[in-house]
Amino acid sequence: MNVEIQYNNDIYLDPIVTSITWSGDSKQAFRKLELQLSNTTNGKEPTVSIEKGKLLKFSKDSEELFRGVIFSHSIQADGNMSVTAYDENIYLTKNVDTKKFTNMTASSIIKQLCNDFGISFGSIEDTGYVFPKLIMRNKTLWDMMNTTLTETNKQIGRRFILFSKEGKLQLIERKRNVVEWSLQNGFNILNASSSESIEDVRNQVKVISGDHEDQPISTVVENQTLINNYGLMQHIEESDVDQNSSQVQQLANQLLKDLSKVNEEAEIEALGNEEVIAGSVIHVSETMTNLTGNYHISTDTHTFQDKVHRMRLKVENLS
Repeated sequence: MNVEIQYNNDIYLDPIVTSITWSGDSKQAFRKLELQLSNTTNGKEPTVSIEKGKLLKFSKDSEELFRGVIFSHSIQADGNMSVTAYDENIYLTKNVDTKKFTNMTASSIIKQLCNDFGISFGSIEDTGYVFPKLIMRNKTLWDMMNTTLTETNKQIGRRFILFSKEGKLQLIERKRNVVEWSLQNGFNILNASSSESIEDVRNQVKVISGDHEDQPISTVVENQTLINNYGLMQHIEESDVDQNSSQVQQLANQLLKDLSKVNEEAEIEALGNEEVIAGSVIHVSETMTNLTGNYHISTDTHTFQDKVHRMRLKVENLS
């Protein structure tokens, strides 16, 4: 395992790095890199002067895994130092604006926001659903983008993920972000636990179109089997989007499909694979916890220490 940490495009920190933690959360805009350094040779002064705002790159076996900006660091009297960097998507959370969008898809909105704020982007997949009108007030760029993707999923059932690659924003449909690798007990799983809950289950959905105050368009859909099993649990959705009756019905049906699923979550500790990160989908086979099939990775934490790569994952059932 050949790991490289490049600082400011010209200094390799590998000789003084003692551990690396690389992590992400599918609900957050950015991934994080945390370094522990032994940053002294004489015990009196730092070997390398680390500055906030400088670029940090992390590669394994010559493949770049992370590119980001140093946001904080701390050092102790013995030279032990901590450095924290975030990938370029951190800037999606640092800019706030108010915007109105008309007859645009989520993907076109994301491109427009990137152009408006000088954010580099790469592959942005077409999200399909067109918003007749969408108003965002005092929201971060991340909240705007995430809202459009969430509303797209509510309407047409397609889930997309945003991530940064080589300093550029990317958008891909989640179902295509499958890692061709399996987690199996007795092979690469070190430990696992699982749980199931109906805390967030809703078996009846009522949707009201928010742009029809005088004569609101509304509909109610239900899953009678789940009502019989768990009791009535209703979700209400007041849509701010200008929608006709068929769109309101479509939204209600999709919400019921998404909200009526029993939540399955699991935590897995395994030997590391750098492709297995939050937002991707992986196959799991673990008999004791009854984890069998494809699961969405919601969070990941990868550690690299003493030439050993381990990872801790939270996974949940696909929905």
